[in-house]
Order: sequence, then C-alpha cells, then structure tokens
Amino acid sequence: MIRILLAEDDQSMREHLTRALQKSNYDVVAVDRGTSAIPYLESEKFDLLLTDIVMPEMDGIELAQHCAKLSPDTQVMFITGFSGVTLRAGETVPKAKILSKPFHLKDLVQEVQRLFEPDSIGELN
Repeated sequence: MIRILLAEDDQSMREHLTRALQKSNYDVVAVDRGTSAIPYLESEKFDLLLTDIVMPEMDGIELAQHCAKLSPDTQVMFITGFSGVTLRAGETVPKAKILSKPFHLKDLVQEVQRLFEPDSIGELN
C-alpha cells in the first residue's frame, strides 16, 4: 500500500484530503505543520510527501528539502493557494508536482495515482 505523509495546517483541508486519499486506498499519516512531519520522515518510510507550501514554523519547501535528505526516494507534491510561492517551489524542488488550490478532491487523487502508475515510476527514478 502506498504511504503518504500529509502536512497541511488547515484542519478542515487536512481532514478532507486524508479522507479522500484513504477512500482511494492510500495509507495516510496527517500532521498540522512541517516540524511535526520531520520525526515521521526520520523513522518511517513514505512514498509521497504531500505538503502545503505556506505553513507556520516550517514551510512546505523547507520540509521538502529535509525530506530529500532524509528520504530521497520519497516523491513530493505541493499544494498551495498562492501563485507566487508556486514559482519558488518549482525552482527549489524541480521534480515536485504542484497542485494549485482550489482543486477538486478527485483531481488530487488522480494526480497521486499518476505519480505511482507503472509508466510514471520509471520516469521518476
């Protein structure tokens, strides 16, 4: 089963994303900030880090950089409602997928599925 570490500071959004991904048979660990995600990255294996970019204490870009050091095989997908940070995220973590808010939950699930389709895996590694 594909494991996803979700870092999203908005509780309602975090709950909706978690439910949608779990209904699609993904194993999801959800945290409310980047600093809370670090211990999970240090001790567990995840296939995907799904993170909001704008969060308190540690933004998603910094979290993705820590993830690259701690778990280089973990894919990264950013979610954001701010177009200005989208450009910065793409420059800082060029392999990351970026999904702009607002989006429909089915679009998120489809993007996650695409990341792990057999054809995509060979391209990403």
